[in-house]
Amino acid sequence: MTLEQAIEYFAIFGGVEESVTLGFFDDTLSMVQVNFIEQIEASQSLVSLSFLMESPYRELLIATARGDGKLYNIIRKAKLYESAGERIIAELIDLGVLKVEKSRENPLRLYSKQKIKKDLRTYRIQNKLRFQTPFLRFWFGFVEPYKEAIQKGKSELFLDNFINHYERLRSLVYEQLCNDLLVPYYQNRQTTLLSLGSYWDHCSEFDILAVSAEHKIILGECKYKDRKVCKNELNKLILKATQSQIPVDTYALFSKSGFSNELLQQQNDRLLLFDLNDLKILVE
Repeated sequence: MTLEQAIEYFAIFGGVEESVTLGFFDDTLSMVQVNFIEQIEASQSLVSLSFLMESPYRELLIATARGDGKLYNIIRKAKLYESAGERIIAELIDLGVLKVEKSRENPLRLYSKQKIKKDLRTYRIQNKLRFQTPFLRFWFGFVEPYKEAIQKGKSELFLDNFINHYERLRSLVYEQLCNDLLVPYYQNRQTTLLSLGSYWDHCSEFDILAVSAEHKIILGECKYKDRKVCKNELNKLILKATQSQIPVDTYALFSKSGFSNELLQQQNDRLLLFDLNDLKILVE
């Protein structure tokens, strides 16, 4: 299995690998058709807590899998009262279904009477919810909304949704692997990272924002696409950083399919470029 194939399969079955036996498939779509259409009952049994497929857990988990991850946006999308949503989320965290990625955004007001722009007065800093395992994210993002139709032999909407949105699922797994990659990369250069993860504020969202032991800021973007990343992606990242007023020391770009010659020629201490082969350090 190639590294790319491993990422594809992990994005679907990550967390339940020991319970799954997969034969050889020509492509990911064929594997999905067999496991989530022809053998949907067997795949459903991998959701070990069956009550998660009942209300209100079902609605909240679907909202988590298909939304932007922000806690109160999820509660609103699930059509729950905040108190009820917070209680269910706390339960799901205790059960090991979800985990919290805390916001690192600074408050807009540094003191209580500080004036801020009118359009930001109702802005709310929110933590994000993540699934503990890729499999549950796949199930509630792709399968559960169409489960009844699949069981009735109507799988067209499920397949259409998978084809149109699977890239987003793979991209999140790739993003998490790229975050992990930075740890040994900096360890090999005799430094450690004080903080690491995605970053979001009222202006933009970033795949990676890391802070080194020397308090240097590394800002990164991950692209899991079948084309080379060009300089335009770097320019967009620089613009977003400027809008969010992030004093970046080093930009890091991660690409499944490599980089344009123009970017490769610009690589230096302020611009790090990583392709799919660089992830091998995580399995060595």
